[in-house]
Amino acid sequence: MITVHITDDHKMLVEGLRLIINELENITITGVSYCIEECRQALTLQTPDILLLDLNLPDESGIDFCREVHNKYPQIKILILTTHSECSIAKQVIENGASGYILKNALSEEVIAGMEAVMQGELFLCDEIDMLIKKRTEEQIWLTAREKDILHYIAKGFNNKEMADKMFLSIHTIKTYRKNLIQKVGAKNSMILVKMAIENQWI
Repeated sequence: MITVHITDDHKMLVEGLRLIINELENITITGVSYCIEECRQALTLQTPDILLLDLNLPDESGIDFCREVHNKYPQIKILILTTHSECSIAKQVIENGASGYILKNALSEEVIAGMEAVMQGELFLCDEIDMLIKKRTEEQIWLTAREKDILHYIAKGFNNKEMADKMFLSIHTIKTYRKNLIQKVGAKNSMILVKMAIENQWI
């Protein structure tokens, strides 16, 4: 029998999971928490096989709590159930010890498959996240040394003239580099460009 503890502050979702899991013969819910502190206390009393964990909780970050649980209870399989579809967040929680990542728009069958898979020692990603990560890997973006220098200055808040002075280039050249960088990585503006650069460790 697989035991599961659910930590999620959306009560309707929790009740929906209860109804689904209660119909199964091989999985049972042993506890429910609506915030991280409740979960932390519950785990000191009973350690489930699987912690079904949301990332958006009212008191603390689910991303950080994932690492805490993994370090303190390495035997618990952590299965993330979230609305966050960003590859960077999925990779971060997996690095923090999560065994699986499922979006909340997934079918109930996928959630059940995820629980069974992580108990077999597998890394489980829902179809949407799996495809996104594969696509990101296939579309790996390579930046030149000059492009990385431009990114570095943009991230520091330099304007075009300041960058031109620093790099001994014309303002027109800097503008061209900035425009080409935004198009190359598929960003909408310089703010998103910097965010992507940090997430992908280009700078």
